[in-house]
Amino acid sequence: MTDETSPDLRSVELTRIGHARFKATNARGGETFFGTGGEDPDFTPVELLLVAIAGCSALDVEAITHKRVSSTTYDVHAEGRKVRDEHGNHLVDLRVTFDVRFPDGPDGDAARERVQGAMEMSRDRLCTVARTVQLGAAIDYEQVSRS
Repeated sequence: MTDETSPDLRSVELTRIGHARFKATNARGGETFFGTGGEDPDFTPVELLLVAIAGCSALDVEAITHKRVSSTTYDVHAEGRKVRDEHGNHLVDLRVTFDVRFPDGPDGDAARERVQGAMEMSRDRLCTVARTVQLGAAIDYEQVSRS
């Protein structure tokens, strides 16, 4: 059982809102929706994983590179191939691509010089999502009601 008063705890609640559609709510009241990716525009869980990886690193890289000047372009692309093999369903060939541009001048030059190192720090140390995927983590499944 987890200590629900721990400041380190992160959690979300899921509520079924339709056939193969769910609403996710975080502790601050934010909401997003997901499903199987059929006719509705909702993200699939795999797409949300890619969002989480790219988003976590995007925030890291922005925090590091935008200390002196804001970017003029900041786009991040994440992709992976879904496969089914002897390990079951999973993603391979995960890739996060940054297109970050800064204005001309010394501040822009300083920010540009930090992008590669910032991406590496995010991948290797800072991004909780990417680090969890890279290192792997056990997941316990528990049924709390049986009615």
